[in-house]
Amino acid sequence: MKLHYRVYGQGKPLFILHGLFGSADNWNTLAKMYAKAFEVYVIDQRNHGLSPHNEQWSYQVMTEDLMEIVTERGLERVYIMGHSMGGKTAMFAACIYPNVFDKLIVADISPRHYPVHHDGILEALCELPLQQIQSRQEADAWLSGRIKEFGVRQFLLKSLHRLPDGGFGWRFNLPVIKKNIESVGVALPNTYQYPHPALFVKGEKSTYITLEDEWQIKQQFPFSTVNIISDAGHWLHAEQPDIFLAKTLSFLMNG
Repeated sequence: MKLHYRVYGQGKPLFILHGLFGSADNWNTLAKMYAKAFEVYVIDQRNHGLSPHNEQWSYQVMTEDLMEIVTERGLERVYIMGHSMGGKTAMFAACIYPNVFDKLIVADISPRHYPVHHDGILEALCELPLQQIQSRQEADAWLSGRIKEFGVRQFLLKSLHRLPDGGFGWRFNLPVIKKNIESVGVALPNTYQYPHPALFVKGEKSTYITLEDEWQIKQQFPFSTVNIISDAGHWLHAEQPDIFLAKTLSFLMNG
């Protein structure tokens, strides 16, 4: 699938992948900072952002989507970074194509299986009367009774857009995401192992990477380190962008 992406800067290519319900736009500010040293690709994964929607949705097909960009742009050695779902995509891509992706950064997710935990959000998004709301403010007010966290609502509403014939729609493919939500949590196969340097960055307040996960990470990513960002949760790159940038740039520049 031909994905939508933006390119900033020049140098060694760096792919950046957003998480579930997100888009490349979530990373634009940081991408421009990385672009001082790298050729940065901020990518809308399939069924998100401005990339096409498709019934097929798995980490294997999302990996092949990335390889289309590699081929299209004639890239040879690529650094790859992803957050949450994007981090899992990055793990799959790096393990399947280690000859292409020779440095890996994973933001706040591990290789293990995650049970479905977005039920409330999915239910609220599916019930939101998109054809009746008149503004983002009205959508936020409606969602506030079902999704209490203001930051989560604001993140989701970034993907709300006005349709030409009236009403609003989501840029992410909500029906396919709901149907296949269990696919987001699948584990990286135990047989997968990555032979290059990897950095896993964990938010101190997040439970996505546990001590037990760190043991599994070391088994499948033997040349990895786990770094913790203080006073940050799952959205560590948004909560502590300067620290996140410093830690990841140090790894990319120095190994």
